[in-house]
Amino acid sequence: MKVLLTGCAGFIGCRVAEILLEKGITVIGMDNMNPYYDRELKKWRLKSLKGHNRFEFHNIDIENRRKLKAVFAANDFKHVVNLAARAGVRYSLQNPYVYFTTNAEGTLNLLELMREFGVKKMVLASTSSLYAGKKVPYREDMNTETPISPYAASKKAAETLLYTYHHLYGIAGVVLRYFTVYGPAGRPDMSYFRFIKLIDEGSEIAVFGDGKQLRDFTYVDDIALGTIAAMETGGLGYEIINLGDSNPVELIYVIRLIENFLNKKAKIKFKPFHKADMFETFADIRKAKKLLGWKPAVKIEDGIERTVKWYLENKKWLKNIGLEEGDERNK
Repeated sequence: MKVLLTGCAGFIGCRVAEILLEKGITVIGMDNMNPYYDRELKKWRLKSLKGHNRFEFHNIDIENRRKLKAVFAANDFKHVVNLAARAGVRYSLQNPYVYFTTNAEGTLNLLELMREFGVKKMVLASTSSLYAGKKVPYREDMNTETPISPYAASKKAAETLLYTYHHLYGIAGVVLRYFTVYGPAGRPDMSYFRFIKLIDEGSEIAVFGDGKQLRDFTYVDDIALGTIAAMETGGLGYEIINLGDSNPVELIYVIRLIENFLNKKAKIKFKPFHKADMFETFADIRKAKKLLGWKPAVKIEDGIERTVKWYLENKKWLKNIGLEEGDERNK
């Protein structure tokens, strides 16, 4: 069985690829290696995949339909797992165009090629950001027609496109709304990664708000296993499914955990809460349990400990990793 996995050098994508390869599945991986954040992390992740004889890598952007078509023509894909995306709420306010060319137009390219080549199922990574302004816990049947960032709007567009192709052409589509994914080798623009590195270096960390905002931190292995369960579970037509820990914790608690595992004290500068941010994320995961037989297994305390341990083991090269988000800063 061959699976097309886009975004394979990304944080979640790499872990999904590793588990698929362990299961004996051939993975055709695709990533454009864009410099939204420091590419050294992407290269490090990719290095762990290239040693597998069932892994094939293509440095291709899903916006490039011509190159995409050549890969589809050369392979008989059973599934497409689309994890390629422009992420980040704040940067989407600065450069909204790239979010739509990748997240919406790129997804459309994949769906058109799936239609053309007869590929019958897509698993699409989406986001809990679509629930901004709603009451917790967030359920999949809530109205998400009022996204408050270009990032969230672009992911909603991708979800809608997948529904359209399911309706018109019978392509099965599983939309997974991820909740605050964290873990080893994560994105350096994410708060926990920044906190670990800056606290260890004795530098000041910025907290937007009072630190009491709640996040449904979900460990990357749990997310990867849920993603693969969505791919492997049959009988799903078009479904939207939350993948979250369903146990939100205060951001300041995560900082205290990091302090404990580093044995260092944080220097915190509190800043105004950003209007595009969410005060609380909290996933209702009953649907994931029912349809996928999935539930998270890694507690926040264990996950942060593993993440800090990974950082300390790789500290020598991580010291040069930039924490800024946005292509212009990382070229």
